[in-house]
Amino acid sequence: MASEIQMKNIQLRQNYQDFWQTDLMNTMKLDPLYWCFACWCGPCASYLLRRRALYNDMKRYKCCAGYMPCSGKCKENKCPEFCLCTEVFCCFGNSVASTRFLLQDELNIQTTKCDNCIIAFMLCLQEVACIFSFVAMIIGNDEIREAAHILNCLADIAYCSHNIRLKWTKETACSVPDR
Repeated sequence: MASEIQMKNIQLRQNYQDFWQTDLMNTMKLDPLYWCFACWCGPCASYLLRRRALYNDMKRYKCCAGYMPCSGKCKENKCPEFCLCTEVFCCFGNSVASTRFLLQDELNIQTTKCDNCIIAFMLCLQEVACIFSFVAMIIGNDEIREAAHILNCLADIAYCSHNIRLKWTKETACSVPDR
């Protein structure tokens, strides 16, 4: 169950006034090289995007941008670069979503219906993949294990589409200069 603070944040996000300047589907066309980079090295792209969202001030870094229960409890202030590296490789999905939420909250950017659909799609794929993995583990079926792997790959591709969106948000959608 979501906490009262989380529910208030969700309601606040619904009232944000700004929109993404570049829609999700056009970001891939605008910078196909970066899209390839995000697909082939998602954690690297996520690392660079979070640093940029923090205006390269790693003193501002918090695990999962403060949106997860682990935030602030990982001693990330002692070695933020290492913690961010660990976050993007071990919790890739959370790192992308956290950077996205960080930008949305800082710049008052609304979530579009397309974004909500893609996020729901990612979560559903991951949940089904998790179920398939458990079933494959219990009955020892390699075909179900392979199906789980394919579903995880599809979810990762959806995450990469958000990585490219975040790049364009910071470069073209925001009127906030780099600090």
